[in-house]
Amino acid sequence: MHSKVSYGIKSDRDVYDVDCEYIDLLSGLPDPSFPCNMPTAPRQTRTHLMALFKKHGTHPRSELGQNFLIDLNIIEFVVSEAKLGPNDVVLEVGAGTGGMTAFLAEQAGAVVSVEVDRTMHAIASEVTAPFPNVTLLRTDALKNKNRIAPEVIETVQQKLGEIERGQVKLIANLPYSIATPIMSNLLLSGLPWERMVTTIQLELAQRMCALPSKGHYSSLSVWMQSQCYVSLLKKLGPQVFWPRPQVHSAVVKVIPAPNRFGEVADRLFFQDFLRRLFHHRRKMMRGVLRGMYRKDIGKEAVDQLLEEMGFAESTRAEELEPGVLVELCNRLFALASK
Repeated sequence: MHSKVSYGIKSDRDVYDVDCEYIDLLSGLPDPSFPCNMPTAPRQTRTHLMALFKKHGTHPRSELGQNFLIDLNIIEFVVSEAKLGPNDVVLEVGAGTGGMTAFLAEQAGAVVSVEVDRTMHAIASEVTAPFPNVTLLRTDALKNKNRIAPEVIETVQQKLGEIERGQVKLIANLPYSIATPIMSNLLLSGLPWERMVTTIQLELAQRMCALPSKGHYSSLSVWMQSQCYVSLLKKLGPQVFWPRPQVHSAVVKVIPAPNRFGEVADRLFFQDFLRRLFHHRRKMMRGVLRGMYRKDIGKEAVDQLLEEMGFAESTRAEELEPGVLVELCNRLFALASK
């Protein structure tokens, strides 16, 4: 007999149970190694959070992007899209009050949750105390805008070492201010990540999914789409958060596809190439590239390459598909490496 775990919330007062049974994807049989006797996660409604903040004598800090998900259906949607199981190490950035963390802990093998705010870390520690598979770090998740903090990477790697066939999933209600560097830098982290399912600002989601020649198309669009499949799963209004943000949000799913348009020869070079090129995305690309690589490659070599690839004088970066930019960057890298 399998133990029960609370799931499937229909309202604040209407909770029903389902069998807690994890299926091994290879054998098709229940996985007996996963503990199904996890405690039930607290359901953090607006009323619950207001009482929690009053108890601790504090309030949400807008400068840290502290907008908490209070719609339980959205939380369950995010968790369901995460497809969690006992082999998963979840990285959550922005633990907040631990509401999402506890949901994740019910299903994942391990959860590494990061929170920079001292008070939020203390609250999340209380909420997740019943869950032995949760590790809470009080630190900044980023070393800088180009790198996830080493402490975070090392802790996730440690948890991976404790789990057979472990894989990483970034599942989080990401603070708006760090969503871009967290998601983009995970691609450079070296971690064996299997997916990201996150709530982020709608405008950022649109940038990640944008097509060439569209208003939101940017270096981030190309960076993500050249190495991943990005899906905008659901748009969210401000009312599903407390306090309500001034912008709309979205749930996005990102699945790795490192060779989607061919292998990127050097990802750091590619990242720098995209940032510099799209800084002038509406200018004619030939002149921009001449300026970027006048020392490392030279004007004549840049012109010859663009002619070989069939680019017109008027071609702009914002018009080019990710696969074309991957090929262009790889050929520039080869020239720069001579």
